[in-house]
This record gives sequence, structure tokens and C-alpha cells, in this order.
Amino acid sequence: MSKKLKKRIQRTATGAVVYLVGIFCSLFLSDHFSNILVLAVYLAAYVIIGGDVVKKAIKNLGNRRILDENFLMTIATIGAFFVGEYQEGVAVMLFYQVGECFQSYAVNRSRKSIAALMDIRPDYANVLRKGQAEEVTPEEVEVGETILIKPGERIPLDGIVTKGSSILDTRALTGESLPRDVAEGEAIASGCVNLSGVLEVQTTKRFQESTVARILDLVENAGSKKAEAEHFITKFSRYYTPFVVCCAVLLSLLPPLLLGGSWTEWIYRALSFLVISCPCALVISIPLSFFGGLGGAGKEGILIKGSNYLEALAATQTVVMDKTGTLTQGIFRVTKICPQREGITSEELLEIAACVEGCSNHPVSKSLHQVCDKEVDRTRLQNVEELAGQGMSAILAGRKVYVGNGRLMKHLGLQPTEAGEVGTIVHISREGEYLGYILIADEIKSDAKSAVEQLKAVGIQKIVMLTGDRKEVAEQVAKQLGIHQVYAELLPEDKVRLVEQLLKEKTQEKKLVFVGDGMNDAPVLARADIGIAMGGLGCDAAIEAADVVIMTDEPSKIIKAIQISKKTLTIVKQNIVFAIGIKLLILLLAALGAAGMWAAVFADVGVAVIAILNAMRAMKVR
Repeated sequence: MSKKLKKRIQRTATGAVVYLVGIFCSLFLSDHFSNILVLAVYLAAYVIIGGDVVKKAIKNLGNRRILDENFLMTIATIGAFFVGEYQEGVAVMLFYQVGECFQSYAVNRSRKSIAALMDIRPDYANVLRKGQAEEVTPEEVEVGETILIKPGERIPLDGIVTKGSSILDTRALTGESLPRDVAEGEAIASGCVNLSGVLEVQTTKRFQESTVARILDLVENAGSKKAEAEHFITKFSRYYTPFVVCCAVLLSLLPPLLLGGSWTEWIYRALSFLVISCPCALVISIPLSFFGGLGGAGKEGILIKGSNYLEALAATQTVVMDKTGTLTQGIFRVTKICPQREGITSEELLEIAACVEGCSNHPVSKSLHQVCDKEVDRTRLQNVEELAGQGMSAILAGRKVYVGNGRLMKHLGLQPTEAGEVGTIVHISREGEYLGYILIADEIKSDAKSAVEQLKAVGIQKIVMLTGDRKEVAEQVAKQLGIHQVYAELLPEDKVRLVEQLLKEKTQEKKLVFVGDGMNDAPVLARADIGIAMGGLGCDAAIEAADVVIMTDEPSKIIKAIQISKKTLTIVKQNIVFAIGIKLLILLLAALGAAGMWAAVFADVGVAVIAILNAMRAMKVR
């Protein structure tokens, strides 16, 4: 509990005790002097409980922010004193402060899940320089330097383990409680906690580009993008508050002037009307609901960059997914090497492919290196060029070499061999001659099939797979997963074109979600209504372009994100209907004289507390 909240509770509790003394005095003392004493006690209770509210109201007058809840509460309660309703005036302020305490507690509670993510920021890094460990800030560490990470320390930067083995707690990044084993040669992400052994890690990114920095940036900026419901409440309050103030003024003036009767009675009704009209239940509970939803998603390893995206997920109609790294592991294994030219051995064919592909970070390239026994000599390479969606070209030992897919071979005027097996085929040519191909297979993620089934179960009308891989491979993966619409052998611009076509086919109020992880997915992630990136395997460009980042790389988290969105919106709608409905009813009763200050207390504070408690449910994710 924050110090500010503790002070407010203590002040409210003290005021409540003084208020009870005032009630006791009013019940048992009845002479003129006692009436003055009772008034003094009630005034003391009012100042203790509501002094800060009155101060804010006066301060806002200078800032031209007149018609807010502080102004309404101040006018209504001071007015109650003027018409002799001391007890009710203090009671309204007391219960208002009780409601504010509930609000502060709820906001602090919802922030804990976000604040837990902020704790992943490392305070220091131990850099090995001249054989000694030097403690510096993570921002001072350069790419390629070696850092020492002891048991219990948080990993400050992304890198590759060069020495040692250990167990990592990845819960802060992925939401998963199961620790992960790491050994030499494996990549590790900043923000994790080293649980056992001492590690030496060669950094691969500066702190500003590391996993932990990206997450912190997403968290810090998530609240800046409001949902439509929040915009509605802001606009609603802007027109609603002046309207009810005008109604209250008219209620206090017109009936006595036109119909006669007691001014005190109509002023009392107008003051009750003002208290009831305070829109704090909506103003507090709606943003709190979205904030809770963002926090609940964060605990599940789903980072949503704003409440507008959280709201939009509930309207998902079409889900379009990349294949490699999204539905499949992105871990390729060489299963077959097939030389097609006399004099070319399997070892030579593999060495050529591994050497040319050595400049690429694509999973296919990495699989070629893993199976190649020889140390690849890249000094023989010149004029290396990446051909988007097709492969690589280079001059190797003075001879022009191309390594890529069948489309690239056909573009060169060669006729590649068609492999009978299903998998990714890497074709190799040299000096205009076709040398052969290497077959590489990928594995489907363990939860991919259940993810597709669950998407259908929650009402997603269309699931589409887009991939740059061969048609045979794509169709086999789609068949295994139960995806009926698949487009293969696509270039990045083809993916954008198809997504634009799918956007035209969906209804206007519904949303299209694209899920990807690679550099070539970045344009599509930006073009879709909602872009979801796989944060573990995903490249920086994809994560930057996406609106949602799944840190665990699990396709099933797409459904979890949609469920959290729908639950949050349900809570928001419940609060809007409940708060407006109750207020309109009691406003009518107050105008007719059937509801006094106590009903006003319920309509304001009671409704706010109930709405806040309901909003807190958004933080709980099953």
C-alpha cells in the first residue's frame, strides 16, 4: 500500500471518528450552546475528511477546470450545511472519500502486474575487461563484449553463452514458471534471472535494442493509446457534467418561483441531484478495466501496446498467420542432400550452400551450418547479395553461385529437380549449372493444432496461412493443422496484397489479425488491423511493427489474448449500463423529492465502489 493511500485512510478514519462524536452530541444535547458545539464538531469532521477535495476544487477554478467531481462534491456538501443538513453533508464527503480509497487501492492493485514487468530492468552489468569484472550500467556495454552473470543476478543484455551452464527463471518475460536450461552456444534474453551456475555471455545487442528494453518501452507506452470506450467516457463527461449542473440550478430556482413552496426543500433536492450526477463511477472504472486487462495479459506473457488494441481484439473475424516461426518451430533440420551433377559430392554441395548462406540469419541458413562438419571459409566470398523471397547470390572462389528456392532457379533459366518428399528445398547453382538440392524439414509447434481448433471454437470465421515456402510444404502443414485456406510461395509484397484483399472481404466493424515473426512480416503486421508478433523468435522489425507481442512464441496465446479482450469489454459494458442506469433512476427520484442525500451517497459512492470492484475482475486471468 502506498504512503499516499495510507495517509488518506488515516485522515478519513479520523474524520469518521469526529463525525460519530457529532452524531452523539446531536442525539443527546439539545440546548442552543450544544447546537453550536454540534455544528463545530461537524465542521471539524468535514475539514478533516474533505479538506483536500475543497482545495482541489478551488485550485481547478484557477485552471478553468470547474465542472469536475471535486467541484460537484464541494458545492453539494457546503450547500447541505447552508440548509442545515450538517450530518448528511459530512456523510456525503465521508463516503466519497471511502470510494476514493477503494479507487486508489484498485489502481495500485492493477498496477502491480505492470510494475512486476518494470522490475525486470537490470541495475548493472559485470563486464570482463582486461581479465577483470568491471561493474557498469547496461547502457555502457558494447556489442561483442563479454559479461559475467553470477547466480541470482538478472541478465542485463541479450547474448550468446560462451562459457558455463545454468538454469534461468524466464517468468518475467514469458509468464512460464518452468525454468529453462542453458549451455554454451545458446542464446539468452535480458530480463531473465540466473538461478544456478556462473555464465559468461558475449553480448549481441546494445541495451537500447535488447529484449528487456523493448518490453519496458511497450509497457511504458501501453497506457497512451486509449480505447474507443475510454474516448466515449471522456466526451460523455465533457457534455454530461455541465448539463447536470444546469439542471440542478434550474431545479433549485424554477419550482419555487413558478409553483411556490420552500426554497430550502428545492435547494436540498438540487444538491442531492448534484451529488448523484457525479460521473466518477464511469471515469474511474472504465480506464481501470482496460488497465487491469493489460496487466492480466502481461502476466500471461502477452504484451499489448495499448487499450485500443485490447478492445479491438474482441472484434476479431479473420486470423491470418505466417508459417515458419509462427505455426512451426522455425528449427530446420537437413534431412537429405542430393547432388545432381557428376563430380559434385554431398559434402561439397553442403559446403557451398553453408558458405553462401552464412551471411543470413534465416533458420534455414542456420540448419545448413549445424550439419556442415567443415569450418566454412568466408574469406573466399565476394559480392554477397540477398534476393528477397528467393535466396542468396555471391561470388565464391571467383565463381558466381546462387542458393535459393525453385523460383530463383527458374528465374536463372535452370530447371530444378522436383523432390518427392515434403519439406523446404534449397537449390544450388554455379556458373549457370544446376548442382543439386538440399531438403530441409521444419517441425510444427506442439500447441499449433489446438490453437487453430480453439480459434474456430471462439467464433473466428476465417483462418488463413501465408508463407513463402513451397506449395507442397504449406499444404501439408495446413492439412495437419486444419487450415483450409493457404497461400504459398509468396514474396513480402504478395503477403501485403493478399492481406489487403482479405481486409476488403471482412465486415467493416470486424478486425483482421495477422500473426508473424520475421523481417518479411513487418509490412503485413503494420498493414493488418492488429499485428501480433512472436517475441521470442521474432525479429526486431516485426516486434516494432506489431500491436501485440507474444513472449512465449505460443500460437495458443492468440486465443488467450482474444479471451482477455472479450472479458474486459464485457466488464466495461456492465459498468457503463449499471452506472448510467442507477444514476438516471435516482436523479429522477431526487428531482421528484423521493430521494435525498443518502440515496445520493449510494448513487455516487456506492455505484463507484461496485463498478471498481467489478473492474478489478479484469486483472484475473484463468
